[in-house]
Amino acid sequence: MTGLNLTVNHPGEIERRYAGADVALLLLRLILAACMGAHGLIKVFGFFDGPGLHTFGTVLQGYGFSHQISLLSWITGLTEVGGSACLIVGLFTPLAAAGLFGIGISIVVAKADGGFFEGKGTGYEFELTLAVIALAVLLAGAGRYALDTFTPWGKRPLGYGAAGLVLAVVAAVVITAAF
Repeated sequence: MTGLNLTVNHPGEIERRYAGADVALLLLRLILAACMGAHGLIKVFGFFDGPGLHTFGTVLQGYGFSHQISLLSWITGLTEVGGSACLIVGLFTPLAAAGLFGIGISIVVAKADGGFFEGKGTGYEFELTLAVIALAVLLAGAGRYALDTFTPWGKRPLGYGAAGLVLAVVAAVVITAAF
């Protein structure tokens, strides 16, 4: 039985081999940023004929949040907009993805009693999908098509991603408890 051959015969072989993964990470970053960023713009500024902060605060109250609703509305919306802007260019990716993952899991927990699909209640399947995309980007990193490419977290994304995962979970627990 032969062992796994990890030798590289040509200098660019590894780069070509993983180019598809880099394109996939770029696409994941962009779709996550488009969805979460648009939601943030709708919530905070009322863009795209959205309801704005006041109505978003009412939505949060409907999910059981009861303290400092205005502050929570701002935190949520600005995290979505700022995190999305960072993901578009691949800057501070672990922090941006952690913020969006934290929001995603908070929404999933808040909507969990409404059923998985929206047709029978509030549903959380879409938010769960976005949260998993954020988690994938958090753990895999931004890829080569990003400003983070040569940063320590761009070179070794898993360790920074694991730290971001802990940060996101702690933040989600604190948000749930505090608000």
